[in-house]
Amino acid sequence: MLKKIPTQQVQLGMYLQSMEGSWLSHPFWKTKFVLKDQADLEALLTSGVPMVWIDVSKGDDVQDCPKQEANAHAQVQAALAVPEPSVPVAEAAKFVPPAAALPEKVSLGAEMERAGKVINRSKQAVMSLFGEARLGKAVDTEQCLPVVEEVANSVSRNPSALISLARLKTKDDYTYMHSVAVCALMVSLAKQLDMNEEQVREAGLAGLLHDIGKMMMPLDVLNKPGALTEAEFNVIRSHPVRGYQMLKEGGAVPASALDVCLHHHEKMDGTGYPQKLKGEQISVLARMGAVCDVYDAITSTRPYKSAWDPAGSIQRMAQWTGQFDPQIFKAFVKCVGIYPVGSLVRLESGRLAVVVDLNPLSLAAPLVRVFYSTRSKLPVPVQMLDLSSPTVQDKVVGRESPQDWGFTHLDDIWRAPQ
Repeated sequence: MLKKIPTQQVQLGMYLQSMEGSWLSHPFWKTKFVLKDQADLEALLTSGVPMVWIDVSKGDDVQDCPKQEANAHAQVQAALAVPEPSVPVAEAAKFVPPAAALPEKVSLGAEMERAGKVINRSKQAVMSLFGEARLGKAVDTEQCLPVVEEVANSVSRNPSALISLARLKTKDDYTYMHSVAVCALMVSLAKQLDMNEEQVREAGLAGLLHDIGKMMMPLDVLNKPGALTEAEFNVIRSHPVRGYQMLKEGGAVPASALDVCLHHHEKMDGTGYPQKLKGEQISVLARMGAVCDVYDAITSTRPYKSAWDPAGSIQRMAQWTGQFDPQIFKAFVKCVGIYPVGSLVRLESGRLAVVVDLNPLSLAAPLVRVFYSTRSKLPVPVQMLDLSSPTVQDKVVGRESPQDWGFTHLDDIWRAPQ
């Protein structure tokens, strides 16, 4: 049986079912668990959450809690009692609690296996979530939070690993993997824009849910291998509104996720859809969503087109004047690189190489794997080069199109153990 109680009555042993207010306001990335940890109790008591729902069939009721726990609870409350802040409310509202310790940064090679497992778990979770949405069931935002958390942790360890692996989706799993990829890109971009950890997770959740309206699209139109007719295109263009309505009806979805779902196809020059918003009318998160959505879409194999190479995609996106916010696009390039992982590049020595990791301090000097000579037109012994090293004399002079050279195995080269 569910019971709603003031947060200050919460005690160890209770089963937390849900919390009042936005999920972003509470201190946990989950609910529906037995409160056993004193630190969790203290975090909840100081969170500002006014009321909680407990399930007394799965945990303690208020009157059932042992006396010693009640005494401990009173001691916690007394210890947490502090004078009212002397600073203005507006200033106090700016305070952001210290973030939890972030995962240690590692190389792309070290993160690859772990990122692959995160992708597989995330894909399954999204397939389940979207499957329920297609059946008309309300979206369970709480089901998304572990996905966002795992993706964010992987991106913190090495942003290129998960983002690059998520790009290698097939046309059959595109819809689900696209959501995971955009989630990762949004997390990485939010970090690049110096957003705090709460905002980073919010951006990730928005990315994960941005295309859920596709579940309301006819499958024969969504997966059509050829060009869409005008009528079919109009159907597809309805997915932001359909997704927004679905999320809004389900409730418990942050306003930011609703906004990105509805507006990730808007353009800065006002030629986007569904509302033809322009410039500052588009929120920062929706502008971020627009960049992340397009990049993953054009670098992925889809039912009606082959993937563009990563570096070529960045170059083309930079030429689409009026579509993206210039500052956000600039930050995005810093995330994925001028030559993203998997890009084919020509070196000054005349050799060709594939990018296997980025150098955050010098986007033009990535870690590459050399494998071909343009002079002999023959493969050469594979060699790893850190172009940012002072001992390496070679450098990137430009990108190359894999199609022009007939290379179909670049993904195998950059994914090979380092």
